[in-house]
Amino acid sequence: MKVTSNKFVSVTYDLNVGEGDDRELMERATTEVPLNFIFGTGMMLPAFENALQGLKVGDSFNFTISPSDAYGDYNEENKLELPKNIFEVDGKFDSDMIQEGKTVPMMDSNGNRLNGSVMEVKEDFVLMDFNHPLAGETLHFSGEIIDVHDPTAEEIAAMSSPGGCDCGCGDDGCGDGGCSGCGH
Repeated sequence: MKVTSNKFVSVTYDLNVGEGDDRELMERATTEVPLNFIFGTGMMLPAFENALQGLKVGDSFNFTISPSDAYGDYNEENKLELPKNIFEVDGKFDSDMIQEGKTVPMMDSNGNRLNGSVMEVKEDFVLMDFNHPLAGETLHFSGEIIDVHDPTAEEIAAMSSPGGCDCGCGDDGCGDGGCSGCGH
């Protein structure tokens, strides 16, 4: 069976970012914890799916996705100084959650959910970065197709429930088009 629309697909992969000899391993999906998704349903980056289309179990892949086809260029305007008082719980600054290096789920003024990375905590503000963690990066995938089949009702339900995405990427779910490096 080939990787085509509405098929349950399971892959192993290494995701490296960077150029030439200066590549860094960012993610790995193994046979024990593979990337699972339903092909053609908007879970993954279109460029990721295009590279896998037509492959079958046992086929290897090795491809690159440019920033323009992945998460876009890094945008300095997506770094914001937010007043510390918006991070208060019961009138006290949430220093457990708001620490340099942590990723925090937030909501913009239109009610859209997004993740922000805490870059710096200052006396009066918190510097947050709302760029995708892989913005500006060229993504290099290498791996293997380990399963392709018609999805079961349980697999469809698990993939479509909030937070139920079995992407193996540990990002913020699949609702916005895929997973971390593996596709969203």
